[in-house]
Amino acid sequence: MEERETLARTIETLNASIAVMSENHRKEVDALNERIKELTAQVAWLNRQLFGRKSERLGIIDPNQTSLFAEEQAQRMKQAEEARDEAVGKIAKTKEDRARERRNRQLMEGLPVLERVVITPEGVDETLYKKIGEEVTRVVEHKPGQLYIKEIVREKWGLRDNTALAPEGKSGVMIAPMPLLPINKGIAGASLLADLLLQKYEYHMPYYRQIKQYSHLGMKGLTESTVDGWFKQTVELLRPLHDALEAEVMRTEYAQADETTTPVIDRDSHKAAKEYVWMIRAVIERLVLFHYDQGSRAGAVIEALAKRHDFKGYLQCDGFGGYETAFRDNPGVRLVNCLVHIRRHFEQALDENRPVAEHALAEIQHLYRIEHQCDDAKMTPDERKAKRNELSKPIMEAMRVWMETEGVKYSEGSLIGKAITYAYTRWDNMMRVLEDGRLLLDNNLAENEIRPITLGRKNYLFCGNHEAARNMTVVCSLLATCRNHDVNPRDYLNDVISRMPYQAKATHDELVQLLPHKWKVQHPESVMTTTS
Repeated sequence: MEERETLARTIETLNASIAVMSENHRKEVDALNERIKELTAQVAWLNRQLFGRKSERLGIIDPNQTSLFAEEQAQRMKQAEEARDEAVGKIAKTKEDRARERRNRQLMEGLPVLERVVITPEGVDETLYKKIGEEVTRVVEHKPGQLYIKEIVREKWGLRDNTALAPEGKSGVMIAPMPLLPINKGIAGASLLADLLLQKYEYHMPYYRQIKQYSHLGMKGLTESTVDGWFKQTVELLRPLHDALEAEVMRTEYAQADETTTPVIDRDSHKAAKEYVWMIRAVIERLVLFHYDQGSRAGAVIEALAKRHDFKGYLQCDGFGGYETAFRDNPGVRLVNCLVHIRRHFEQALDENRPVAEHALAEIQHLYRIEHQCDDAKMTPDERKAKRNELSKPIMEAMRVWMETEGVKYSEGSLIGKAITYAYTRWDNMMRVLEDGRLLLDNNLAENEIRPITLGRKNYLFCGNHEAARNMTVVCSLLATCRNHDVNPRDYLNDVISRMPYQAKATHDELVQLLPHKWKVQHPESVMTTTS
């Protein structure tokens, strides 16, 4: 009887457990189905972005077509031009043109006109010409916390005497040429485009948050596809500056390098793959370059970059084996490793073998104390080199002997064994700091440059494809160089975005003058005062 009661209670308990498990299973299935719907919607959106229909563009029509009429037909010419203007105004526009105009009107509706630029044609003789009209182009500009309209007014001037001949080389009607805009036929001005870049890559705001913010400022109907189109065209304007910056960074004699991951959507699997972005920093010149090559972390990436610019000098990096592989047969590149990475391995071994790990950490601390003395004395590189050879060299040589003696006592599988092996195999590279007083003991500055990429991927989550990742490196390189030279990035981008349309044929030297470290010389008001 007792066995039956026990069996009944057991069955009852099992049934209750099964019911709970079934309910939990149902909830998990429901959650997974919701996630599938969400991801399916994301994939559909990405497919539209990647494979959607592109807009057709009409060719540019020259409004300044010269007259073909003779002097005696001046009156007929005037009448013909008026009829022509009326007819052109009635020409049916394409469906896409009409949609674009409606969209532009909707975006600009309600925004105040705070700036008006009036452009008069050059060489107008007011005794011969009178103003007959004007053409107005509207672009949206941005001030922090405010969107506004800037009107570009191009005055039209016509001969006072309709029967008179225009001066040689001039037409009967004159109009000022349209200034080049960052986006041809687009309504986004340089300051608005600069804000888009800053919001995403300096303040790490994804597009949808920016659009919500602009909506609150009065710009209704803005879409992610429009913003993405503005971004891509702006990056193409700035790409020559990135190329010039790359050449300048790789001309240096001392650079630091690091890599970090960034999620990039894989077109085939439609998943975010972990890809790599490279960072190269010219230490003395304080220039920063981000480089992306199909997401590869292979040493061949940095090797190709160095070969393309014939880089010769010191390259400081962490212990990643790709650097050794890349420059094993290149005596012109002298690798310098990072003492912080070496120290981290010994810190990780403290709990396993405290006496040995503490000895190594104490020796490393001595090296940093010597550096602090040099900093406090504001030594020149030559003076620092001399001090290092006097004080640091004996410590580093003694530590090498200690690692040769101590290292054989521990298994390479142990934490202390790994720490000693890691340090010893990189110690020759580390001792190159004795050769040049400009060299630093660690790669911390390079790691600091990587942090904005890390913050960004936590906010805008991923890059849509390899092109988007390359575009990211263009903007991040210029912003990082602005930070290193204490340049106000908003002032800088406002200016160079407006100037780059005129730099289509600029030489390398001319483009270098537009990089932050050169640009700030002509714009001292945009150099921010640092506070300690």
